[in-house]
Amino acid sequence: MPTRFIELAGEINTGMPQYVVKRLIEGLNDQGRPLNGSRICILGVAYKKDVDDPRESPSFALMELLRAGHAIVSYSDPHVPNLPRMRNHDVPPMESQPLTAEFLAAQDCVLIATDHSAFDYDFVVRHARLVIDTRNATQNVREGRHKIRKA
Repeated sequence: MPTRFIELAGEINTGMPQYVVKRLIEGLNDQGRPLNGSRICILGVAYKKDVDDPRESPSFALMELLRAGHAIVSYSDPHVPNLPRMRNHDVPPMESQPLTAEFLAAQDCVLIATDHSAFDYDFVVRHARLVIDTRNATQNVREGRHKIRKA
């Protein structure tokens, strides 16, 4: 029996990291910045909200794409303090970065990949230059909406 809808869903999911990076590049370009050399922090590397399991997380594909574009990539995840080695992804060892005002201001873009409850999205938007929101985590943020792009 044909399973075209299942195949289509798989194709959409597989292509989503490229779409997110495209939206991020558009946001950087609007600010006159190239991806090459930009500092990008990924919020959340866990597979889903409020868990510590990074297996099957799209964050690793996002990191690979961003690094291929010569971005300087970091991450913050309260549930994953150290980036584990992933068999199918080429990502260097990294440690989760604390979300201070200074750290956020030093980033060219913050990419919300996993919408952990522990993240203070008002604080993130207030201090970040650009926020790419893939989870609608900033829906209740009122100040700084001009900095947010949905992906």
